[in-house]
Amino acid sequence: MSVMELSACDLAAEVRARRITPLEVAQAARARVAEMNPQLNALTLVNPRLEAEAESVAARLAEGEDLPLAGVPVVIKDNIWVKGLPITQGSRLFADFIAPEDARAVARLRAAGAMILGIGTCSEFACKGATKTPLHGITRNPVDPSRTPGGSSGGSVAAVAAGMAPLALGTDAGGSSRRPPAHVGVIGFKPTQDLVPYGPGFDEPVWGISVIAPIARHMEDIQLAMSVLADVPRAEPLRGSFAASADFGLGQLLDPDVDLAFAAAMDALRGAGHSLTEAAPEWAGLDGMAIMPLQYAGLAALFGDRWQQDPALFDPDLGAQIDSGLRLSGRAVAQAHQAGHRMAQILRDFLTRFDVVITPTTPCAAWPAEDSAPATIAGARCGGRDHAAFTPQANHSGCPAISLPCGRDREGLPLGLQIIAAPGRDAALLALAAEIAPLLKRIDIFQKEAP
Repeated sequence: MSVMELSACDLAAEVRARRITPLEVAQAARARVAEMNPQLNALTLVNPRLEAEAESVAARLAEGEDLPLAGVPVVIKDNIWVKGLPITQGSRLFADFIAPEDARAVARLRAAGAMILGIGTCSEFACKGATKTPLHGITRNPVDPSRTPGGSSGGSVAAVAAGMAPLALGTDAGGSSRRPPAHVGVIGFKPTQDLVPYGPGFDEPVWGISVIAPIARHMEDIQLAMSVLADVPRAEPLRGSFAASADFGLGQLLDPDVDLAFAAAMDALRGAGHSLTEAAPEWAGLDGMAIMPLQYAGLAALFGDRWQQDPALFDPDLGAQIDSGLRLSGRAVAQAHQAGHRMAQILRDFLTRFDVVITPTTPCAAWPAEDSAPATIAGARCGGRDHAAFTPQANHSGCPAISLPCGRDREGLPLGLQIIAAPGRDAALLALAAEIAPLLKRIDIFQKEAP
């Protein structure tokens, strides 16, 4: 097995045991980026100080430091500050911005011995479900480069899926580090709100819903990352009553293969002894579009003046959001705030009756990379946010949620399973996901021989 195929846990163990040096890891990671990134456009840049960081990790190990992420290369999303590197939010407005300091999450990774490999592409201002910007171009899915990895954490997930790094950081304000992992076949974890330190960094369009989110190929790496980022301990998995809903109570159509994979996952969980009840929150007409005015208004407040001066600087899709925000009334924004509050209450109340609720991560697989959203779901024309139907509820309620790989569709494109728990139950949710993940790896809805 090559160095870049190792999990973060195994790689760090090899480095700590002196069987491989941090410099050798850095060189292997740089070579993998050189091989894969020209086709995928997953990274905006490779850290020019990568080898120097490797030498620093080696020196710290020689001095006897205990480094749980010793020599592990990590990709950081292009909206999270990394001191001394260009962090652009995928925007021409920030093309020359150099981060003055590390975000606290980045500092914690460095303190644990991680090396910053590079910066992962993201959609402009992390406000779009596909990763393509006027500044950095189109990011592609490693499973099928004609498809998108989703957004906004598209570069981070593409880098992990392509073996450039075993671990990455994304952000998640509406599913941006759950849907993209589902589209490329890796794991993304959205922690409880404010569990992982957020910032210092850029102003947010909507405060209080975004989190720093680890992305990895292996559950043990997600658990290791959370122990470093937020001191989350290992715990016993949740064992109570689980709610399961293919449409999360929203009436959202699913592509047939998503429906099949979800049903197969539920059969696998029941076969493993888990108690499942078909149930979903009663949303009282609330869906993801009810809260979108918050994003539009926030973008307008931050960038409306610049957009009016020079709209060509912006991704047209972001320009449309800003324009919508400029035209919103105060009443409409207040209504969106109320919608977000009610959404939070409904999901939190539901999770007093069930330990978790399980849904598909997305109602469809990845769509063509040139498109901002799928044109159809289940053969029917769909709205621009239908692909994101199942994820923003966890953000507005502050709940932890995880996306696990869950089979592939008939075209071989990955699908995902989402599990949501009540705020503060991160450790038990991670333990449950670690137990469930091997079951999901065996799902093959077309009865092909498992790899």
